[in-house]
Amino acid sequence: MKKQSGRSAAKRSTKRTTKRATKRSSGKSSSRPRHVHTPGLNGWITHTELASSNPEATKAWCAKVLGWTFKPSVPMPDGDYHLFAYSDKGGGGIRATKPSETPGSTFTVHVADARASFEKALREGAEAVLAPVRVMEGVTIAVVRAPGGVPVGLSGP
Repeated sequence: MKKQSGRSAAKRSTKRTTKRATKRSSGKSSSRPRHVHTPGLNGWITHTELASSNPEATKAWCAKVLGWTFKPSVPMPDGDYHLFAYSDKGGGGIRATKPSETPGSTFTVHVADARASFEKALREGAEAVLAPVRVMEGVTIAVVRAPGGVPVGLSGP
């Protein structure tokens, strides 16, 4: 009998969890992003934020060239946040750059506990960029700058 890898088992578990979460949803559309904590995704990049000097142009380009689908934009104090999906397990948003910011992207990794992961990152040499903040029920985000200067987002309960 062939032994199954941990990654394959995690993928099956993720599919079951995602299916259960989908069945429980009401089917109603909401402008607020929904988040289901999925332990099988811990360590996966599940969100990418693009900071653009022209978010509408970036959105149109990503839709045409990359085939990304977009959800209704979320109004933010600095302009609309354009939510996109590139798979059933990953997506992100496009926002306007801040005045002194260069356009670019930041990835966010799904973690079991955002606060604990943030503290561990600091103990292991990262610098705090954004302390953990709860953005919605069950979702806390944080950002650190890993050794070498790379920004890394953390998201989880």
